[in-house]
Amino acid sequence: MKILTYGTFDLFHIGHLNLLRRSKALGNHLTVAISTDEFNLESKSKVCAQPYYERAEIVGSIKYVDEVIAETNWDQKIKDVVENNIDVFVIGDDWEGKFDFLKEYCEVVYLPRTEGVSTTERKNEIISKFS
Repeated sequence: MKILTYGTFDLFHIGHLNLLRRSKALGNHLTVAISTDEFNLESKSKVCAQPYYERAEIVGSIKYVDEVIAETNWDQKIKDVVENNIDVFVIGDDWEGKFDFLKEYCEVVYLPRTEGVSTTERKNEIISKFS
């Protein structure tokens, strides 16, 4: 079974690793779509601490990940599922219900987030420590 998940994966932390581990456990091939710097800035108003190519290299080197692709826009998910023959789409449960439209193409699984871990909170902690 082929699995697909999405994320920015900035300031890689245990929550990211848990998502990848749990996603891979659902099948035998995990594709991870990583948001590009341009997509993060233009569509999410996020500035990443690490550039896309570094985030892609880090995530791609993790043993649970078989393939990394770029996420460049919100609307590519159906295309990614179809073109990559995905059986299961996985995302954190903070997105519960937002990707149900993919159920026409594959199974959709919302995994619980790792408690107490957030990239945004980490960035804010770093900023406050050095301000």
